[in-house]
Amino acid sequence: MAAPLTRPAKTPPRRTAPPPDGPAAPRIPGARRGQRRAVALFMVPFFALFTAVTVLPMLYAAWMSLFREESSGLGFGGTERVFAGFGNFAEALGDEAFLRSFGNIALYCVLYIPAMVGGALILALLVDSTMARARRFFQIAYFLPHAVPGLIASLIWLYLYTPGLSPITEVLDTLGADWNFFGQDEAIYSVVNISAWQWTGYNMIIFYAGLQAVPREVLEAATVDGSGALRTAFQIKVPMIRPTVVLTLLFTCVGAIQLFDAPKLVQLRANTMGEDWSPTMFIYTAAFKGHDYGLAAASSLILALVAGLLSFVVTKLGNRWKAS
Repeated sequence: MAAPLTRPAKTPPRRTAPPPDGPAAPRIPGARRGQRRAVALFMVPFFALFTAVTVLPMLYAAWMSLFREESSGLGFGGTERVFAGFGNFAEALGDEAFLRSFGNIALYCVLYIPAMVGGALILALLVDSTMARARRFFQIAYFLPHAVPGLIASLIWLYLYTPGLSPITEVLDTLGADWNFFGQDEAIYSVVNISAWQWTGYNMIIFYAGLQAVPREVLEAATVDGSGALRTAFQIKVPMIRPTVVLTLLFTCVGAIQLFDAPKLVQLRANTMGEDWSPTMFIYTAAFKGHDYGLAAASSLILALVAGLLSFVVTKLGNRWKAS
């Protein structure tokens, strides 16, 4: 009798082990599109505000700079807007007062930037030192002058500069020092002092934040190698926060070329400064006192171009310093 037929046993299918990083997630085409839409939606408010407060005013200023208003009939026939082309730009570049204002700002930067940046860096190093006590108190104390609006700060210092009212002038008179804060040569130092008083604490906070990012093991290794406090500060800490210093220099240069409130108020007492001491004061005078809006618009565009070129130069020099 023949043996009954038997079916071969089924072997279970082999199970492949998952990849080390886990199973691959299924790709959903609509997910990336949704993320892009969300990113675009969050960017819309920024670009809308940037266009409203920066792009459109610059385009309007460029349009105004191409025209000038001329009067007829000895001034009794009204004014007429005529196309001037690049005449307003030529007039601004040929105006000695406008060119002299850039020279004044250049001298201001030579005095102000080393004093403010150097002072802020030294204060940040002192607060970051291991021997510093009450760091939070000094951070707040140094930052408080920046919390005062620039116009109010200028008014305060204008009072402190005025003879007969200021306790500072009384102390100087007692010591026999003859210093006129509104003199022809001294007025620029008064402006530098106002700006440095307001911005030193602000930049000190930025430098201090950069110093906090310096690896502590690097500082400990320097201490073990016998490096003193001064050498550690200026040969290790400062080089490691070069990007922060370069960024601060960039913002300081761009802000310095737009200086307005401090010299405008000091000029009220220092008549030798003139109403066109800085480029922004020249633009203000041309627009609101001379009613030459075409010249003011052209001057403002030239100032924006100079600020852009200055930012480019500072960035290039800063990158070279960081790479050295």
